[in-house]
Amino acid sequence: MLSPTMASTWGSAPLHIQWKKPKRPGVILNELPSFLPKEVYNIKDQSARNLASRIQRLPVSFSDFCIMSSCVKPSIQNKDCPVVLLHGFDSSCLEWRYTYPLLEEAGLETWAVDILGWGFSDLERLPPCDVTSKRVHLYQLWKSYIKKPMVIVGPSLGAAVAIDFAVNYPEAVDRLVLIDASVYAEGTGNLATLPRSIAYAGVFLLKSIPLRVYVNVLTFTGIPFSTSLDWANIGRLHCLLPWWEDATVSFMLSGGYKVSSQIEKVKQKTLIIWGEDDQIISYKLGVRLHCELPNAVIRPIAECGHLPHVEKPNLVAKLITQFVHEDSRKEVQFVNSE
Repeated sequence: MLSPTMASTWGSAPLHIQWKKPKRPGVILNELPSFLPKEVYNIKDQSARNLASRIQRLPVSFSDFCIMSSCVKPSIQNKDCPVVLLHGFDSSCLEWRYTYPLLEEAGLETWAVDILGWGFSDLERLPPCDVTSKRVHLYQLWKSYIKKPMVIVGPSLGAAVAIDFAVNYPEAVDRLVLIDASVYAEGTGNLATLPRSIAYAGVFLLKSIPLRVYVNVLTFTGIPFSTSLDWANIGRLHCLLPWWEDATVSFMLSGGYKVSSQIEKVKQKTLIIWGEDDQIISYKLGVRLHCELPNAVIRPIAECGHLPHVEKPNLVAKLITQFVHEDSRKEVQFVNSE
């Protein structure tokens, strides 16, 4: 009952990255937010710990109440459009643990935002977690804190979130980056018709360590079991919050994202990044997306699977940085030619 696409954004990490063990068992070198599940202290990956230490909750108005919404705020501000990183299905901002610091090193004003219903927001007073609610919540966060047209980056299902947002709030989006985009699936399909009790049973499986380790095996090759286990613990960390099951069932039964008819309505310039060896979503769909988007370029990444931003973070950071600075370089060339 669980599709590969739904599992595609669970925690993973680049194969070349290594970490040092803590000096003493159970000791984390960074001070971590108290609202994170205590299991965060079992994570060995230093990059994940570093980004986790920067997660904070910001008050975001939603309907008639306020949601303390989790994100990583930029440490720098500049005149360029801010880069706002989303994540995939049932994931969190920790998905960006390798690429986020590279974007900051490149001088970009970078946010990593948890989509409503996933990540580490406080949803004790649970709102609906359907497509409309996710869109409105992101808009309210943008309106309250970001306030400038942004470069919104959506991997996997996050690409559907990005397209839906850009079409409905074009004033908030300067351009798009879509990574191995899951935009042709018809929502959650038959899962939306399940009895609620069966839906909860299915959602419970999503936080299963064996299932997430298996997804890592599908996504990468040659991963030691101990490494895959640590990545699985990173990917499921948000699932340990008490409202996660209710929020995920709410999304599942709502029908999910169906954005294929919106693709041609996207007016913003778009960069498509795609791992050529993606076993989750075929590269052929990336080519199709490139053809259907009115103003897009595509950049394939060789020897890379479904998660380029965690498997090839240096390349992804370079492509995003070049894309952000593209117009400013053209302006300089134009001035110099006069």
